[in-house]
Amino acid sequence: MKRAIYPGTFDPVTYGHIDIIKRASKMFDEVIVAVMFNEAKESLFSPEERLAMLKETLGDFSNVKVVIGSGLTVDFASSVGADVIIRGIRAVMDYEYELKQSTINMMLSEDIETIFLLAKPQYSFLSSSSAKTIALHGGDLTSFVPKSIADRLKLKIHPKPRA
Repeated sequence: MKRAIYPGTFDPVTYGHIDIIKRASKMFDEVIVAVMFNEAKESLFSPEERLAMLKETLGDFSNVKVVIGSGLTVDFASSVGADVIIRGIRAVMDYEYELKQSTINMMLSEDIETIFLLAKPQYSFLSSSSAKTIALHGGDLTSFVPKSIADRLKLKIHPKPRA
């Protein structure tokens, strides 16, 4: 069985993430989407909230499992029996960052490969950060995230006052 992990912060999950997961699910017997902690990013949603959003969004994918991961990505991949780490690439800046991370992972474990999937053109500009910024300013999130995620994002950023 070929198992891959797709790690990320998913704060929140976007259409770009969903597209990468959909494409990876066609290549592998099982894809484990791992909600990871990134000390370089400040998350809006808790890991449990991100897990719930991903499960809700990915419910139609029979070979996709969503979990909370921890530690080094390559160690987590090994712990769940994954052969491959999936990474999405939107632009040159992503490639430079991902190349560095993938090289480090190869040095830590020769048994786990990294595969880059290029973002489709309509998602090449899309990021969780841009979705959060648009939500903060009351913009239309239709092209960025599913409606249920947009609703959660708006509520998180602009909580309703208590009566």
